[in-house]
Amino acid sequence: MPSSPKLHHHGRSSPPSPRRSTMLIVSCCLLVGFSGFIIGFVAILGPSRGYRCSGVEPRLIRVSWDREGRDGGDGGFSVRDGEKVLRRHKVKAFVGIQTGFGSVGRRRSLRRTWMPSDREKLQRLEEDTGLVFRFVIGRTTDGAKMMELKKEVAQYDDFLLLDVEEEYSKLPYKTLAFFKAAYALFDAEFYVKVDDDIYLRPDRLSLLLTKERSHSQTYIGCMKKGPVFTDPKLKWYEPLAYLLGKEYFFHAYGPIYALSAEVVASLAALRSNSVRMFSNEDVTIGAWMLAMNVHHENNKELCQPECTPSSIAVWDIPKCSGLCSPEKKLLELHQKEICSISPTVASDN
Repeated sequence: MPSSPKLHHHGRSSPPSPRRSTMLIVSCCLLVGFSGFIIGFVAILGPSRGYRCSGVEPRLIRVSWDREGRDGGDGGFSVRDGEKVLRRHKVKAFVGIQTGFGSVGRRRSLRRTWMPSDREKLQRLEEDTGLVFRFVIGRTTDGAKMMELKKEVAQYDDFLLLDVEEEYSKLPYKTLAFFKAAYALFDAEFYVKVDDDIYLRPDRLSLLLTKERSHSQTYIGCMKKGPVFTDPKLKWYEPLAYLLGKEYFFHAYGPIYALSAEVVASLAALRSNSVRMFSNEDVTIGAWMLAMNVHHENNKELCQPECTPSSIAVWDIPKCSGLCSPEKKLLELHQKEICSISPTVASDN
């Protein structure tokens, strides 16, 4: 810590006593510690004004591929206002590919590359890796778009549908709904959020998640430093945070990150209106992880700009938040042997 500045008086000056210096150091340490507490506390709590108690979201969840049941049972999963108790599938990890109504082309390219469109090939990939892959999407009031989505669901049967509004400005709400739904449907060791504009190596992701870890609350991602608060209501705190060296915290880039089961169990218990939502989804999750005091596992193989022998996820960092021109770039990457050749990757090509 830098030495305290000299105190200037109109009369004769004298050096501070050892006791006074000690008190100044103690006071600074207490101020920094209290500031850290405030950061975590504000991040995990929502605003007290306008708070209202609401039901746990999402109310409607559907995993359509299992609607007829593989084991002769009644199959399908759904949550309809508490009418049915879910039977959770045991898997290594659930991978939710976040997508939207304007991403039809991206999904088409993904199904031609690392995520097979053929049901049997996708099932084989899931059995080989222990991972379950589904596109995750909300709803819209646009009837035409919902009709097109219904046709795509019927054709490919690889969606998880959430009863939340699909809107870019509400991605933090969708992300929380996704983790709640995934936790309700699958008894997994990890839950992975993936954007629909990155090239993923499922076999290598599986190996990453299989590693033994001493921390039960783990947050895995390609970590970066970002502003503590992006909410305009909290801008007043930024100068103080800067002075105290608290203006940045570690959090994962948004295109891909994984949370362990214990972390997601805590998220699943949250009410949407009881936690602070920031404008950016990755900052929102990062703030919650800071408040929950989880273990951050930084893995740069999750944010590689090119395929390498060890890369897990490939995207155009830092130029784009995913792949630039993803529909085209996904296909180009898959043509490279170093990207696509794997004993567990099954492709339609």
